[in-house]
Amino acid sequence: MDVVELARLQFATTTILHFVFVPISIGLSLLVAIMETMYVITKKELYKKMTKFWAHFLLINFAVGVVTGILQEFQFGMNWSDFSRFVGDVFGTPLAIEALLAFFLESTFIGLWVFGSDRLSKGVHLACMWLVSIGTMLSAFWILTANSFMQRPVGFTLNNGRAEMVDFWALVTNEQVLWEFPHTLFAAFATGAFLIAGISAWKLLRKKDMAFFKPSFTLSIIVAFVSSIAIALFGHGQAQFLVETQPMKMAASEGLWETSSDPAPWTVIAGIDPDKQENSFELKVPYLLSYLSYSQFSGSVIGMKELQARYEAEYGPGNYIPPVRTTFWSFRIMIACGSAMILLGLYGAYLAVRKKLEQSNKLFMRVMMFAIALPFIANTSGWIMTEVGRQPWTVFGLLQTKDSVSTTTSAGEVLFSFILFTVLYVILLGVLAFLFVREARKGPYAAHEPEIALQDPYQFKEGV
Repeated sequence: MDVVELARLQFATTTILHFVFVPISIGLSLLVAIMETMYVITKKELYKKMTKFWAHFLLINFAVGVVTGILQEFQFGMNWSDFSRFVGDVFGTPLAIEALLAFFLESTFIGLWVFGSDRLSKGVHLACMWLVSIGTMLSAFWILTANSFMQRPVGFTLNNGRAEMVDFWALVTNEQVLWEFPHTLFAAFATGAFLIAGISAWKLLRKKDMAFFKPSFTLSIIVAFVSSIAIALFGHGQAQFLVETQPMKMAASEGLWETSSDPAPWTVIAGIDPDKQENSFELKVPYLLSYLSYSQFSGSVIGMKELQARYEAEYGPGNYIPPVRTTFWSFRIMIACGSAMILLGLYGAYLAVRKKLEQSNKLFMRVMMFAIALPFIANTSGWIMTEVGRQPWTVFGLLQTKDSVSTTTSAGEVLFSFILFTVLYVILLGVLAFLFVREARKGPYAAHEPEIALQDPYQFKEGV
């Protein structure tokens, strides 16, 4: 492998593994904030216990995952210096705001929440958790604002071979981020919700602490269902935006070599042959691609061959078709997982609202345990489709991937850091899984480590 391939492999690995931690923080912080709100309003001890128990998972994820973001920045600096130089002026502001405001908000108030549990009023303590939740969401917004510039560059001018920002408002109102942010945010909510629902299902199957895990399952499965529906709605809007702004990615995700008929059928599965630029077989649903693209049952979609000719005329000779198999199948894996999440969320919410959890069959609860993985698979597949489908561009229409890597870094150096970072990520994921399983086994009523009694060392003691 050359430097470009190794750098891409490292970017893909670190981003995918880092993106395991991020949605857990966003999703769990929202659910813990909702639980604590219910405690403050109803004053029921059950909600206080739920808040404390599920917050353990949030704190574990925060403590273990924070280092993975730092590694991300290292690999950008080492492997993608030309890319960093090109977008540095644009990326500087959103990433600085993310670090100084969003992450500061998140990390500061999570500390106040932990150490202020017996020292702050209930209202202030609750406000701290909501600020943590808002901080995680703001952090996602600024990261996605930077990423959206790579998908659809706006608010800039080219000067001395660099993109320089001239319109900050255009950057934060980039229509790409206005679709991408809510889609990603609800995916994170679903991730936290399916995590709680899956652990609760495991406990309910074992008939452990039923009075605790039934309301936990009820709350989380409702959030999971609502979030899954929202993911699909915003995903639909994002796909239509894709047809306008990145038609090659859309065509690749459909395995569409030739411009489609009108109306356009949606390809369920296909045998993709990139060498011959054709599909050996296809299973299609009539009209569906037109509806997905335009919200109407008419309209054709431009194919990759026609787009390749257009791009060559606009950008010069080259191959502008992304890896079609990866884009096509990652899109379908994401759709399949999302559909399963909607169906499971719908059935689980029905059981919970109708108070029929105890009558539910064991198969459903076992499925819910394994469904913890569904949002993670969907998140990863969606991210792969988004990033691979943009190839050969790192910044669409402006900078290609082959021109983005560091020119002074050797293949051996990239390979060494790739192995080192991957091992570190795998260790962190192993630690996260071990601590999550240990916490789930202990349950909400296990004796935790006794709290350290804080005492003023200068306090006057009688008789001393």
